[in-house]
Amino acid sequence: MKHIKTLSIILGLMLFLIACQQERKDKKGEDQKSFEPISNEILESSVIYEANIRQYSPEGTFSGFTKDIPQLKELGVKVIWLMPVYPISMKNRKATPDLSIEDIEDAEEKKKYLGSYYAISDYTAINPEFGSMKDFENLVKTAHDNDMYVILDWVANHTGWDHKWIEEHPEYYHKNKDGEVTDPINPDTGESWGWTDVAHLNYENDSLWRAMKDEMVYWVKEKNIDGFRCDVAGNVTTDFWNYVVPELKKEKPVFMLAESEDKDLFYEAFDMGYNWEGHHIMNEIAQGEMTVEDWDNYMMKIDTTYQKDDYLMNFITNHDENSWNGTVKERMGEASEAMLAFTYALPGMPLIYSGQEYGMDYRLKFFEKDSIPKIKGKIWDVHTKLGELKNKLKPLNGAKEAASYQRITTTNDVNIIAFEREKEGKKLIYVANFSEDPQEFKFSISGKFQDMMTSDDIELKTNEFHNFEPWEYKILSER
Repeated sequence: MKHIKTLSIILGLMLFLIACQQERKDKKGEDQKSFEPISNEILESSVIYEANIRQYSPEGTFSGFTKDIPQLKELGVKVIWLMPVYPISMKNRKATPDLSIEDIEDAEEKKKYLGSYYAISDYTAINPEFGSMKDFENLVKTAHDNDMYVILDWVANHTGWDHKWIEEHPEYYHKNKDGEVTDPINPDTGESWGWTDVAHLNYENDSLWRAMKDEMVYWVKEKNIDGFRCDVAGNVTTDFWNYVVPELKKEKPVFMLAESEDKDLFYEAFDMGYNWEGHHIMNEIAQGEMTVEDWDNYMMKIDTTYQKDDYLMNFITNHDENSWNGTVKERMGEASEAMLAFTYALPGMPLIYSGQEYGMDYRLKFFEKDSIPKIKGKIWDVHTKLGELKNKLKPLNGAKEAASYQRITTTNDVNIIAFEREKEGKKLIYVANFSEDPQEFKFSISGKFQDMMTSDDIELKTNEFHNFEPWEYKILSER
């Protein structure tokens, strides 16, 4: 009798545990159903946010960023790109662009040099500077809870000098004539690029492909991230990307961003690339070195270079531009807001880099701790309005099924840019004075419109004169 009671208790406990496990599975299933996998439909109206975790908050942690994720929705953000979150190698760690940490003698001085995020010592671990793996998982969960997707910065071209592969798999690396592992070498000159804190991986070795694939799959399968931004993607063989992306998609739909404009990358592997050339033209126009005609020539080049469903990321700044080439104000001056609105109006996806939304007007340190401003002002409001338009207006769709782009001819096409975007019968016009002087012009547009930045009603008449102040712009929606 005693044994029967014991068995009954054990059976009851087993049934209870099974029920609890099933309840957890059901709940997990409900959570997964409530969060839609990333898709082109979502990406059409997305804003992407580059999160520099080290510099985003005074504490420089995942938690310091995670608490602000809900307010990123105000900016229209749907994709969060995290700069590399992995441990950074100590060996050959950069202290400045020209000095390594070994060149610094003072022990206390050494502590402030945190190194480059792109010198990775372990692809499947978390940089303790940012917090724990649990903190990272909470960041991803919070993003998903707010209908945002998380992509990781992936550095497939090189590792840090502390990575275990250097000892365990030296065959994974490029070597010099003496058999020594090298940093990345410029193939055109045979000289080092200067990235002396990293060791150059060699994709002629098939075993490296499988090892790198496993590291990437880990984050998708185990940590539920939604894709990757791939650093210097064009420096890695396209065949590797064509191999690895289908492996990732066996786990779930993913979004792939290449730091490249190489059209070959988009045939199979990548969804979006960098609009580097367009960005540089924007800088040149803002500085008076180029005109609207140069932009028109570039758009004609885009038409003949890319497939119809290829698209690019538009930006006025990013981590490289800010730290090495100058702030938005340094490069674009009074043209800054017109160029910002331009990145939202163009086909493609607009980028916000940490601090841009607060009008940050200084260069963030790259190898040391720094911090972005957190005071909301006019620039925050402009980003908020532009994000709302991007999220809601079909004529601003910019991914694989982007709204059309049609240049509108004016009587002053050297200085005035005007174009129409259209999708599903809805039209929108961007018009701006891309010069530092007042400009007069006419164009053959008539009808009733709403200025989407001010909500003012505007009636345009064919061939009437318009006068725009320097860098004045309008985004007009047909009423």
